Amino acid sequence: MDARDELIDLLGQVKEQLINSKEIGLDAPILSTHSLQYLRKGPQLDIEPLKENFYCNSLEELENFINNCDRCRLSKERKNIVFGEGPPNARLVFVGEAPGMEEDLTGRPFVGQAGKLLTNIIKAMGLTRDEVYICNIVKCHPPRNRDPERDEIEMCLPFLEAQLSLIQPEIICAIGRISAQSLVREDFKITRERGQWQSFRGIPLMPTYHPAYLLRYPQAKKAVWEDMQEIMKRLGLKDPRELRD
Repeated sequence: MDARDELIDLLGQVKEQLINSKEIGLDAPILSTHSLQYLRKGPQLDIEPLKENFYCNSLEELENFINNCDRCRLSKERKNIVFGEGPPNARLVFVGEAPGMEEDLTGRPFVGQAGKLLTNIIKAMGLTRDEVYICNIVKCHPPRNRDPERDEIEMCLPFLEAQLSLIQPEIICAIGRISAQSLVREDFKITRERGQWQSFRGIPLMPTYHPAYLLRYPQAKKAVWEDMQEIMKRLGLKDPRELRD
């Protein structure tokens, strides 16, 4: 990693810390107008967006198309592209934010501690991981688990849109702030607006807290379970269960 990337990484961590502090009610430090503009918009880098049209007949074709992608800086340090997994006709798709370290090593989404909690949530809904599709906004692990930057999201979002177009799920569950802001709108407030039905490309979307947030704030599990119950009603699932650790 060169000095420029290290600076971007450091500023990304500061941005994430400030946003997290704001969401739990802490007063933010006084920042200059220039600093506030940076934190809202992210770094402006000379990266070309995905301009060419592409069409794939299946998720397998799409995964092969994405293989070895080097369109943004995240490709420089990743071990594996984390495409996503699940049935191609899944009724429910969970969309997270970005792969973590364990996901980067295995090439599979949500396999760390947060992933185990997500698996328990899915089981509590009366489903299995094999019955839902799980993926992320970006396909590569951001260094030091920082948030993906806006330009990185813009580069990867067409791939996610193609996935959803191929799957045609009945419901999308956006898990975490970054996912909701990417799929709903940039100023989406997860602490205020989770649990309220939204829409993405005509597909009903339920935003909820990320399992990693639940590991830090277990008291939020009740709210997530309420969100899952709303999804279950839409899917016609019966026998709701309490959210398990």
